[in-house]
Amino acid sequence: MSDGRIPVSLAIQPWYQDHCFGGKAVFPAVETMLLLASQAAGLYPDIDIRGMEDVRFAKFLEIPARTTTVPVLIECAVNADGRVRARLLSRVRFKTVSRIIEHGEILFSLVGIDSQPVPYIDPAPLSGPVTEVNVEQLYRELVPFGPNYQTLQETLYLSEHGAWGKLKAPQLPPLDSVQEIIGSPFPLDGAFHAACVLGQQMVDFVPFPVGFDRRTIFCPTQPGSCYITRVIAVSKTNDELTFDLGIFDNGGQVYEMVTGVRMRDVSKGIGK
Repeated sequence: MSDGRIPVSLAIQPWYQDHCFGGKAVFPAVETMLLLASQAAGLYPDIDIRGMEDVRFAKFLEIPARTTTVPVLIECAVNADGRVRARLLSRVRFKTVSRIIEHGEILFSLVGIDSQPVPYIDPAPLSGPVTEVNVEQLYRELVPFGPNYQTLQETLYLSEHGAWGKLKAPQLPPLDSVQEIIGSPFPLDGAFHAACVLGQQMVDFVPFPVGFDRRTIFCPTQPGSCYITRVIAVSKTNDELTFDLGIFDNGGQVYEMVTGVRMRDVSKGIGK
C-alpha cells in the first residue's frame, strides 16, 4: 500500500442484487458508509464514526452478476483540519493503463457527536393535506428495488415539503461489528427512498442521493426493528434537491439525523 490505498476484497451479499439502477446491481450508498466506517475505525480508533461529514457518492460501484467478490481500494488519511478522510475506490484496467474511480468519500471527526449542534425535526405525522402512496406501488413504479431493500412499510405520506413513513429493517445478519455502533444500514436507505419519492413530486427526474453534509447516529438501528422517518425539503434548484431527515423509534426517540442530503438526476451517472 505504498500509495496509501488498502486493497479489499468486497464480499458480495445475495441481497445486493435487489439494489438495482438501470437494470444493474449497484453497491448501496449505505453499505459504502458501513464499509468506510469499519476501515477508518480500525486505522484511527479515536474517531467517532457516529458522526459522518461532507459525504459524497461519486460514481456507482456496479456488482457483476454471479460474482462473490469485487476488488476495491480503501484510502484513509488525516486531513489538515484533523479529520480523517476515507474513500472507496476501484481500479479499472485498460490495455496499457489503469484508472482509479472514486465511489464514495466520508470525513470523520475526532470531536464527539455530543459537541455538534443538530437541527430539530418533529417525528410526528404530517399535518394538513397529504398525499398517500401505497408502498407496493412505490416500489413497483417509483423506487423499483427488490424485496430486501423495500424498507418503507404500508403507506408513505407526502405534503408539499415533507414526507413521513414507517420503516422496517430486514432481519439480516450484521456484516461488521461496527453495526453495533452505527446500526443497520437499511432504515437510512428507506429514508432516502422517502426523500426520492418526495422529490419526484417536485422535479421531472428521479432524484438519487449524491451526498450530504452530516449524519449523526444517536442510537444504532437494529435488524428486524421498526422505525419512522420524517423528511423535510430544504431547497430546490434546477438540478439538485436538498433535504433534512430523521429516523425515530415509534415513541419519538431520535436514532439518526441527516442534514443537507443532496439528490440529483443520476440517469447519466453520478458526479456530473
